[in-house]
Amino acid sequence: MCAALSLLALGLIAGFLLWEGGSVFEATSPGGLLGGRWWFPTSDPPSFGLLPMIVGSALVTCGALALAVPLGIGVALFVAEVAPARLRDPCKVVVEILAGIPSVVYGFFGLLVLIPWLQRTLGLPTGQTALAASMILGTMALPTVASIAEDAVTAVPSSWREASLALGATRWQTVLGVVLSAARPGILAAVLLGLGRAVGETMAVLMVSGNSPVFPPSFLRPVRTLTATLALEMAEVVVGSPHYHALFAAGGVLFLFTLTLNLAGELVGRRVRREG
Repeated sequence: MCAALSLLALGLIAGFLLWEGGSVFEATSPGGLLGGRWWFPTSDPPSFGLLPMIVGSALVTCGALALAVPLGIGVALFVAEVAPARLRDPCKVVVEILAGIPSVVYGFFGLLVLIPWLQRTLGLPTGQTALAASMILGTMALPTVASIAEDAVTAVPSSWREASLALGATRWQTVLGVVLSAARPGILAAVLLGLGRAVGETMAVLMVSGNSPVFPPSFLRPVRTLTATLALEMAEVVVGSPHYHALFAAGGVLFLFTLTLNLAGELVGRRVRREG
């Protein structure tokens, strides 16, 4: 019953987004919506190009994963394989505290500390860039990746480590060749959950990314994500207008993006488990 209710809720959400967002095609074409480089919903005629926000979301998410994944796996390996017993529990507590900090606190830290530092260090006209958003999101996703990856590494049987060491492998050869290989499904799940954390974040990105709805040429320019667009404009849009339906279409694109990621992750996870 619970599984059926979950599927029903998912279907209702998808249907609602399709119903409200599909009406935007009365004002623009699918190519203009997904491939347009300009977002000017209040101009005459309006332009509903979501491409800058799609690219901005992808840019910020990839930057966040580039920071969170290697650091998260490194923290997991340190806690599970390297740290002495008296340090493991304090390290886990610190990671859990980082995971529990509200996103608006990360946003304030980025706004008051990180952005001025980036602006001074890199000589930028503004520190509110895709790089700042990536660093904040990577820090927010790091505890998720580290916690779940540490559980996956800890779940590897000790007998596998002992067998590898008995065959003459060094400690690090055992960690890299045996432990990481056996923990691949769990580490993949950690990466996917960290990806979901980064894709769905709104408030912190809204505060540090610059919110410029133009095509971002690099990490050192302001960007706007799909989530930030919805948060900024939904409260003031006229209900039933083309702008209103375009925002629901943006929500539908975000929904399809996350659904595709989840399906791809499930398929990859099954393949990894089958090969393992």
